[in-house]
Amino acid sequence: MHEENKAAANGCGKIRSGTQNGAALLALMEKTGYSIVQQNGQRKLGGPPPGWEGPPPPRGCEVFVGKIPRDMYEDELVPVFEKAGKIYELRLMMEFSGKFIGVCVSLDNCRLFIGAIPKDKKKEEILNEMKKVTEGVVDVIVYPNATDKTKNRGFAFVEYESHRAAAMARRRLIPGTFQPWGHTIQVDWADPEKVVDEETMQRVKVLYVRNLMISTTEDKIKAEFNKFKPGVVERVKKLRDYAFVHFFHREDAVAAMSVMNGKCIDGASIEVTLAKPVNKESSWKQHFNGQISPSSENLLGFPNKEDGTQKSLGKPASLSVRLNGQNSPSPPEAERSTYHIFPGIKLTPISMYSLKLNHFSSAVMHLDYFCHKNSWAPPEYCLYSTTSQDGKILLVYKVLISSIADDSQSYFMPEKLCTTVEDAKELAAQFTLLHL
Repeated sequence: MHEENKAAANGCGKIRSGTQNGAALLALMEKTGYSIVQQNGQRKLGGPPPGWEGPPPPRGCEVFVGKIPRDMYEDELVPVFEKAGKIYELRLMMEFSGKFIGVCVSLDNCRLFIGAIPKDKKKEEILNEMKKVTEGVVDVIVYPNATDKTKNRGFAFVEYESHRAAAMARRRLIPGTFQPWGHTIQVDWADPEKVVDEETMQRVKVLYVRNLMISTTEDKIKAEFNKFKPGVVERVKKLRDYAFVHFFHREDAVAAMSVMNGKCIDGASIEVTLAKPVNKESSWKQHFNGQISPSSENLLGFPNKEDGTQKSLGKPASLSVRLNGQNSPSPPEAERSTYHIFPGIKLTPISMYSLKLNHFSSAVMHLDYFCHKNSWAPPEYCLYSTTSQDGKILLVYKVLISSIADDSQSYFMPEKLCTTVEDAKELAAQFTLLHL
């Protein structure tokens, strides 16, 4: 028996209550031949198991099991899980509790969101900085600023070789001891890429084009994509610095993607990929990871559900409006129920900024939270009005976002008017979130 196995078993014995000790765990290791290593608040069994040959199982082969009772350990868990198949690795966290377990596919996330990066830093500079302090860095994804292509957007996504490497990097970076270029960075998980089945993708005939100039028009995009084969483009929908190019036939879309990816339009090198279809049951609120209230879903007039596509957004788990170039599944919506305050219930004062995003149901609150997390000044709303032909008062808000770090200011105002103050403010907040 390896010494680390004995130490792990002894550690288990100290945790168990009553007459229970590490004997059952030692018996399990002797019977199965699995090794056990205890580190970083977890015990790892296997990985690989005895006699394993070849590479580890591919991504998608891991499940997450939650709410395991505190007095249940590997000797009881392994026989249960082995009923489903051979176990490659089991990692037991020591703080889980509860009466019922829940099982779902584990999100084998290998990507971290890094925020508050100086906007003048290039991809290679960011890549080198990340490699200095973390291991397993595979790539860094950096997007140019919408209005100034010589600058980045103030954030990047770092791809690691494994989920474990990403988790260790997140743990290393979160305390704030690493300050590249003298800046305190923000670190969080990036939402994993949305997976669309191959059969569905084989039917896509819409291209997603990003890194366009703000000044580039839909007509210009259509003309450029029609150059390689006239008349193949059905229509173009452009929003700020990205667009969707719809083709009449899929084969033309695929050919255009190959020809146009990396081409320059109005001085900007564009990136072209197949647009990922959106579930027909989904709605505008998916763009904010399920946080936008249903009453305001259609305020911005985003492309119809019938279009079958949406902007490929990638969102960090805690700040969903930051772009990642990918789609991601939406988390459960915030529970809107009410509960009685019974005598004796302890109420603790907290800051709204300590909550998770699923506690916010409006874009207005979401924008306030977003500005706070980026160390910006709170958004300022300026209300304007006009009168319609039938005498109705119509309203619109202009939003001012100020960066405390560099004293820069940006104004955002939607192109639609509303009949109520609440709708006008919600629309303005949605519009601002889209364009940050």
